[in-house]
Amino acid sequence: MNIDKEIAIQIVNLNKVFHVGIQDVQVLKNINLQIRVGDFAVIFGPSGCGKSTLLHVILGLEEPTEGYVTVLGKDLYRRWNEDERANFRKQNMGMVYQQPRWIRALNVIKNVAFPLSLLGESKTIRLTKAKEMLRLVGMMQWAKYLPSELSSGQQQKVALARALITNPDILITDEPTGNLDYRSGQELMQVLDNLNKKTNKTFLMVTHDLEYIKFAKTTIEMFDGQLKRIYNEKDKQLLLANLPSKRGQ
Repeated sequence: MNIDKEIAIQIVNLNKVFHVGIQDVQVLKNINLQIRVGDFAVIFGPSGCGKSTLLHVILGLEEPTEGYVTVLGKDLYRRWNEDERANFRKQNMGMVYQQPRWIRALNVIKNVAFPLSLLGESKTIRLTKAKEMLRLVGMMQWAKYLPSELSSGQQQKVALARALITNPDILITDEPTGNLDYRSGQELMQVLDNLNKKTNKTFLMVTHDLEYIKFAKTTIEMFDGQLKRIYNEKDKQLLLANLPSKRGQ
């Protein structure tokens, strides 16, 4: 297979079936998709359409029933085992979930630094890079606080700093604004947008909130486990123009 270095994520003929009791439930159906290096791709669709499962497959967490997935030119499933995928993920991919998970005994800066401890970095390097990431997302003044003392919007910015500390080539976010109010959601999306424009990192985001597709370079609609449509810029603008009134306005 020829490797195109401009393609960050390639999915070919992907199907995923879960065995539930005596039933087989097909969650992903013949998905073919390419995400280019430096893209800000946003996948939207209703709850239960397979968006999060697709992210888990891309992250190397959920093995496909059929098809293959390459990330940064690496075949995640046909050649690698679970441990090899985990090592690749730690070094090359960052993840922000809807609800961040913290080590409760650690303050903000130590939580941000923690992924580097898994890579064997020294304490000095860990804390130095953690400070850089907190400054990047505008949260350095909260470094000594516990995450539980921060608002939901502040916690998501800290979660973003933690996801970026390993300098991943790909950042994946799963409903990162889902628990945020309108203003906090807009602030987080602006941070993501600025980072994408300033770096060559590839961003892939899942959302059910259509107003955030305005930040997308590539807009992908999912429905019932399938890729329903990939919008060009003109069609995306038409979609935005016809949205109902936005939250907070």
